[in-house]
Amino acid sequence: MPDQVTHDHRPDEAPGALNRLAEDPHSRKRFLRLAGAGAAGALAVALAACGSDDTKTTSTAAAGAGATTMSKDAANRQDLEIVQYALTLEHLEAGFYKTVAASGLFSGKDLDQIKRLQATEEAHVGALTGVVSKLGGTPAPAPKAKFPLKDAKSVLALAATVENLGAAAYLGQAPRISSPEILAAALSIHSVEARHASALNRAIGKPVTPDGAFGKPASMATVLAAVKPFIVA
Repeated sequence: MPDQVTHDHRPDEAPGALNRLAEDPHSRKRFLRLAGAGAAGALAVALAACGSDDTKTTSTAAAGAGATTMSKDAANRQDLEIVQYALTLEHLEAGFYKTVAASGLFSGKDLDQIKRLQATEEAHVGALTGVVSKLGGTPAPAPKAKFPLKDAKSVLALAATVENLGAAAYLGQAPRISSPEILAAALSIHSVEARHASALNRAIGKPVTPDGAFGKPASMATVLAAVKPFIVA
């Protein structure tokens, strides 16, 4: 896995795009035009779920001369870090479904669904790879991974865990993103990951929305620790 900075949102950072969208109606309208029809709901969920972090950032920004302002270059580097992190996770998800599809554990409509999930994650990989290149970075390679594939039931449970983790990962980074365009892309992917998670939760008999009305964000450190057992050194 490529080296990742595992710090998360800090009170001394300048407000990210999520904060500006909450406070600036012009930025919010621009974001909604960029993100498309589903953006309003995704933005509302992100603002609600990340409200505590937003409050900290906004308070710091309002403090005046004592607040630390992130430079444009620093903000771009942080956005690149986040996109690389997301790309690594999408590589893992795409690789997971590819391995499951070839395992022989599923057939018929179930196998077709697995392949559709794989195609979606591969599309995310392609999109994020393009974003990294646009930001001037070298896209993170797919890490070598190995997943436990004992039987169909356990694989579905693992898939649900992976998708719920993916949705939480995007939500966890939303307050740190500076670019409205990248935030739009992240929330668009987050909503799809959440739909995958809901479908898989239902398939294994778990609540469709296990955290209730609002999703819970997960920090970068938490997510990387959770996927570490699947990475082959």
